[in-house]
Order: sequence, then structure tokens, then C-alpha cells
Amino acid sequence: MDQPEWDPYVRECPTRQLLDRIGDRWTVLVIGSLADGPRRFSGISRSVQGVSQKMLTLTLRRLERDGLVTRTAYAEVPPRVEYELTELGRSLREPLKALEMWAKDNMATVLESRTHHDEAMTA
Repeated sequence: MDQPEWDPYVRECPTRQLLDRIGDRWTVLVIGSLADGPRRFSGISRSVQGVSQKMLTLTLRRLERDGLVTRTAYAEVPPRVEYELTELGRSLREPLKALEMWAKDNMATVLESRTHHDEAMTA
């Protein structure tokens, strides 16, 4: 069976939705937070500073729906829930890590460019 040709430049193509998900800052940071193995919600929240509880919950649900993260609830008292990257989620880690490294390697240049731009706009 032939696989359909996916084209993210076409508005209705589902690949555009996937790119939106992958390009979301919370997705990038949550995937990075889970790179070393399963974590509880509170652990993810501590490692991804600035994410609200609502946004983290929404991000984890979306990642689970897309098959990038699994949610495991343990029948314990008190209940324990862990999130973990799936094989598909782990396959996304390498390209996201490359973006993270690019941002770190180029941040000084970007900040310099912003300063020059802002100075030119106020001159």
C-alpha cells in the first residue's frame, strides 16, 4: 500500500499540525526533560521552569495522543504517575537536541543582532 505524500506546506496536511506540536517550546522542553528516563509530573515541572500546571498537563496529553509519551499510573497509595518517551519520542530527541545546541551556540550572535537592530530602530 502506498503511503500518502505528506506536504507541510499544504494547509490541511496533518504534517503541519505535527510540526506545530514539535515546534512548541513546551514540547521541546518536556521532551528534553524526559530524555534521561521516566519522570513524575512534579519532576518535569521542576525541570521545565516557567511552565504552568495547566500548560504542562495539556502538553503531556498532546504528546501522549501523538504517541511520543506514555503515561503509566501505578496502583499505589498515594497514586503515582510517570511519563516516559516512547520509541517515537526518543527518535525525536536527536533533532531537538540539535536545535537546543544550535540555540546555545548562536545565542550570543542573536543577542548582538537584536541589539544592533533595536539601536537602528531608535536612531
